[in-house]
Amino acid sequence: MSASRPSAAAPSTPRFSRAEREVHRAVAVLMFTCMATAAVLYNGSLALLVGHRHLVELVHVWSGLALPVPMLLGAASAAYRADVLRLERLTRDDWRWLRSRRRRDGSIPVDRFNAGQKLNAALVVGSVLVLLGTGVLMGWTGLVRLSWRSGATFVHDWFALGLGLLVAGHVWFAMRYGTGD
Repeated sequence: MSASRPSAAAPSTPRFSRAEREVHRAVAVLMFTCMATAAVLYNGSLALLVGHRHLVELVHVWSGLALPVPMLLGAASAAYRADVLRLERLTRDDWRWLRSRRRRDGSIPVDRFNAGQKLNAALVVGSVLVLLGTGVLMGWTGLVRLSWRSGATFVHDWFALGLGLLVAGHVWFAMRYGTGD
């Protein structure tokens, strides 16, 4: 048996608490819903295929508004709060890890999350906030003048594309390297 692998009889400790997994699942469902409905709203061919544009728009808006809710509810869990504290700071080792070409050989100490995971978390949370803010400006037309709404649409579209690529990368890494539990 390899020294790097735990024995089959060794008890396994889950990497994430139940609250953390539930927050992740809820955010994943809402994020996928936002991305799928955005694709329908943005692509005319898909919009014709699906129909019911107003319903798709309502689902998109309410899913987007609900996106921060699981993250806020997760704050009731001590394990979730502890992970948020771990994710919010990049250490010297994290900066070394980011600059290194040999990230996975174990020569640089890594805490519970590596620097890439910390950056991903920061980019996702920041993007969700930008998308929420620009979505509010786009949805409630009486709040600001047309030029601001046009700018909000531009920012919303580009941030949505960037977040979609980030989520695709996150899923790819999870499929390639495992889920952590």
